[in-house]
Amino acid sequence: MLWNRTRTLGASLLAAGLLAGCAGEDGGVQSQKLSTITGRGKLICGVEGKLPGFSFVGPDGKYLGLDVDVCKAVAAAVLGDPAKVEYRDLNSSERFAALASGEVDLLSRNTTMTLSRDAPGGNGLSFAPTTFYDGQGVLVPVASGIKDLKGLAGKPICVESGTTTELNLADRMREQNIPYTPLKFQTSDQTFAAYLGDRCVAVTSDRSQLAGKRTSFPNPDAHTLLPVVMSKEPLTPATTNGDPAWADAVRWIVYGLMQAEESGITQANVDAKLAEAKANTNQADLRRFLGVEGDFGKLLGLPPDFVVKAVKAVGNYGEIFDRNVGPASALKLDRGLNRQWKDGGLIYSPPFR
Repeated sequence: MLWNRTRTLGASLLAAGLLAGCAGEDGGVQSQKLSTITGRGKLICGVEGKLPGFSFVGPDGKYLGLDVDVCKAVAAAVLGDPAKVEYRDLNSSERFAALASGEVDLLSRNTTMTLSRDAPGGNGLSFAPTTFYDGQGVLVPVASGIKDLKGLAGKPICVESGTTTELNLADRMREQNIPYTPLKFQTSDQTFAAYLGDRCVAVTSDRSQLAGKRTSFPNPDAHTLLPVVMSKEPLTPATTNGDPAWADAVRWIVYGLMQAEESGITQANVDAKLAEAKANTNQADLRRFLGVEGDFGKLLGLPPDFVVKAVKAVGNYGEIFDRNVGPASALKLDRGLNRQWKDGGLIYSPPFR
């Protein structure tokens, strides 16, 4: 969640990338980024790296989390192997410059989609489908007795500098005419260390990040989320908009995970569903979705069975959510807005046709 300090870098690289994605003679696509990734044999994915539930290193030294699974799904769809990913830990100040310069191919870390980040005159990003609908919250010690924003009047609040979190906090406190002292830090680690060191009475960030960070506190139960949502925070993977073909490939890989859940296709049954599609020529939608017929993969510069590869690697969207941040995780977050559209949520894939 950062107001980019390197807009000119992203804008200058945009012009050079406009020719990166175009139609090939065979009706497929030619993408500079896709060619680079397949040539080097690995995807370089920018992540937060220290956020439980989304991207962090487990006890075995391997990266885990919802954002990490997006990286794995893309690597599986493009390269046929979810392990062919190099992860780069990026803080809020580094992430957009790393993407614009080509240091990373894909940014999959708690990043809010906004107009200024999407616009060519801003950061020039191309956003994939939102993978986690969130909102900004506030975490306080239970012992503080604070129940709402008014209870923070005149008190110091820890916040990561240069972020939309900082701006949202200022806007909400201004609206309610609540004086406060923002204590600003360059990184997430510094921000939460200051909070735990009692330098501030509260810390603010995305509610999911607060819940994730709290699981690593010495005494998680001593801290509580206030019942306040200060903003809309659609957390979304991103590429640069200089290579539309690569952006489309990432976009439809993510949609494939969402559509797989809607269609009842899981990591455990995807092979059986594929066999069913091959055996039954009447199941046109299933056959096209799983790459048995049609040319969806070719149109994106991907293998015909790119959805199969992605789901086999990480499961469908619901499985990814439950495993990393839902009931099967330490965070135990309710799906809320992250339910499928037919269940009252916002997860919705356009038709694969």
